[in-house]
Amino acid sequence: MGETLVKKVLVTGAAGQVGTELLRLAPQRVEVVAYDSAALDITDAGKLQQEFARQQPDLVINAAAYTAVELAQSERERAFAVNARAVEAMAQAAANTGAALFHLSTDYVFAGDGSRPYLEQDCTTPLSVYGASKLAGEQGLAAALPEHLIVRTSWVFGVQGSNFVKTMLRLAAERDQLAVVADQHGCPTSAASIATVLWQLAQRYFAAGSLPWGTYHFCNAPACSWHEFAVEIFRQAQAAGLLVTTPVVTPIAGADYPATAPRPAYSVLDCRKLEQLLGQQVPQWQQELALVLQQLKMQQERSQTNKNSSNRPSAKR
Repeated sequence: MGETLVKKVLVTGAAGQVGTELLRLAPQRVEVVAYDSAALDITDAGKLQQEFARQQPDLVINAAAYTAVELAQSERERAFAVNARAVEAMAQAAANTGAALFHLSTDYVFAGDGSRPYLEQDCTTPLSVYGASKLAGEQGLAAALPEHLIVRTSWVFGVQGSNFVKTMLRLAAERDQLAVVADQHGCPTSAASIATVLWQLAQRYFAAGSLPWGTYHFCNAPACSWHEFAVEIFRQAQAAGLLVTTPVVTPIAGADYPATAPRPAYSVLDCRKLEQLLGQQVPQWQQELALVLQQLKMQQERSQTNKNSSNRPSAKR
């Protein structure tokens, strides 16, 4: 029997949280062509068509997004250019080259006014410009390309980029008291676990030539509040040696937090559809957090070692 053919996968947003993990965790027999925003402007439909036609990918994984939730309120045009129109153009380019497309979306497409985890088919009523732009991207993709997967996720954290975990660690080094929102609930999700699931889905697609296309939810479990997330971050970070002391974390209401963009109060995602497809349960975010903190600790130690080496006086001849 001959070897399995190498599949070509285009990854956009390669420098971001999930994109970085997609590159790190790429399976064997997959050729990854990675693009950050400098290498490919996804808002340029002509360039997308040209690049997809040149590369002839089997699959495109779009991990690029405008994710500045607050800034999107005043940069609506930019948010929709990246999160909506670019996604539709990407879907059209994929359709022209015969590629399937996996796309990441968000829990912020929901209003968050319920009390049970959201199913994929539940009514979408985004509260913010960011959420509205991501929903528009979902709709444009679905209309342009039948062979697509939309994977909604939530509260993403990882080693790369800006996220809640890294913000909390930075603030903990600066302050002895913090106020964190306690009446907004969701599911923290590691970038590495998202990348792992995307590659599992990709390998199923390559093996079978198809998938049950459509929208899926994926997040880590269980649900918690931002306050509960922060408390666990500090507990684990102190145990890992990333923090000497931890700040006092006071719970506050979302209404008392100075934010421009409204956020859903309850945006927990029901992941049973994807669990059934893959035959496995979603990971626990506490374990995923421990892995991220371990990597951050290693980064810190490498940085300190390099700093010590650069400060060491060179030997005289």
